[in-house]
Amino acid sequence: MSQAYCQQFRVPNDPSEIARLRKELGEALARHRYPEAAAFAVRLAFEEGISNAFRHGHRDLSPSTPVRVRLEVDDREAVIEIEDAGPGFDPGAVPDPTLPENLEKPGGRGLMLMQAYMSEVSYNERGNRVRMVFRRDVGQKPGP
Repeated sequence: MSQAYCQQFRVPNDPSEIARLRKELGEALARHRYPEAAAFAVRLAFEEGISNAFRHGHRDLSPSTPVRVRLEVDDREAVIEIEDAGPGFDPGAVPDPTLPENLEKPGGRGLMLMQAYMSEVSYNERGNRVRMVFRRDVGQKPGP
């Protein structure tokens, strides 16, 4: 059993910094022997969450305004928290991208992917912080 990984970051809107965090998250998942499909799901959810924070939450803010990120990985679950400094949003008001009338619209796909790949996705009341949890199946061994 590996020691739990837990780090907090203030991330600028810089693709190299986002890539660095994605890599660090991937390394933590590998140390805890998450299967590749699970690691892919967690990394994808992270990418969608941080992309939404910068693209939507920080749309009207200075590019230097950082997003707060907390990553925690142990042998049972991976937790990602992403908080932007924007006004927030109502996740229930985002149109379902799978409905016929929304198929050509770009919005909502990232949220749908996060919901599909993670065990739990929740938002604070303001809607500017997302908490995503990937739980390993009960009885699933931590890799080969």
